[in-house]
Amino acid sequence: MMLRQQLAAAIALFFSATYPLQARIFTLPPSGESLIGKEERIVAGREDTLIDIGRQYDVGYDEILNANPGVDAWMPQNGSTVVLPHLYLLPDAPRQGIVINTAEMRLYYYPKAAAGKTPTVETYPISIGRSDWNTPLAATKVTRKVAGPTWYPTASVKKEHLQNGDPLPSVVPAGPDNPLGKYAIYLGIPAYLIHGTNNEYGIGMQVTHGCMRMYAPDIERLYETVPVGTSVRIVNQPYKVGWKEGVLYVEVHPWLEGTPAEHLNDTTLLNQLVKLHLREYLDYPVDWQAVEQARIEANGIPVAVGPTVTPVATTQ
Repeated sequence: MMLRQQLAAAIALFFSATYPLQARIFTLPPSGESLIGKEERIVAGREDTLIDIGRQYDVGYDEILNANPGVDAWMPQNGSTVVLPHLYLLPDAPRQGIVINTAEMRLYYYPKAAAGKTPTVETYPISIGRSDWNTPLAATKVTRKVAGPTWYPTASVKKEHLQNGDPLPSVVPAGPDNPLGKYAIYLGIPAYLIHGTNNEYGIGMQVTHGCMRMYAPDIERLYETVPVGTSVRIVNQPYKVGWKEGVLYVEVHPWLEGTPAEHLNDTTLLNQLVKLHLREYLDYPVDWQAVEQARIEANGIPVAVGPTVTPVATTQ
């Protein structure tokens, strides 16, 4: 885990420049469909790193590495193709409020659509808790929002910092040294927040004390648009399955650090989830080899696991 923290700290050196993030806002698909976005590819420049590219295009650290397993994270070859994983299956949760899927380290926000307006969904990369400081899985809500938040480190956080020779004060006021950044969204779970950061590194990594950390432009947008009282659901779904226009898709993310060993190579969980999505359709020809390949690769990119057909709903 210490290596993970050192890696996150090293990434900070690459964020001296400010990149304009590109908000990921999509039309909400109809009931029964789950796929949003599109796969994008760019050509890396001579000075690019995957870290730079991920920051610029609003992609988390692990996310962009998993989508580009053959590309050197720190020195991609000039002219090499980089996949931007901007294709997503929505998590299996009610499409309302905020839904956080810790497995993919992403937040989804379903704003209430005004009368006559098309419903949308927004998605942003986040950091989550380390394996020894897990982000809790829960159903809660936004209780308040604060610009320029004050940080009150918990006793356990202060103890850890003291053991590492980095003692913390009891109160950290708003400002450039505040690790909550410029905005914080407080939840009904004490001590767990959605917030910014004073060092934009580690977004898309399992490195926090349980809070959900976001890029500065992303948390600013949420702060401005998410009402107090908004529902928040935190789930852990490394496997996602869904339809789009008669095609079944599977999206697989690596299991989080700290996952029980019996889950890591279990081949039945994903297959069972696929079968659940077949219950309402007759004779859809699933390519089970493609399902297994998606599980093995776990690159976080939705893949089709069957042909385009016109699904026929059962009468059950």
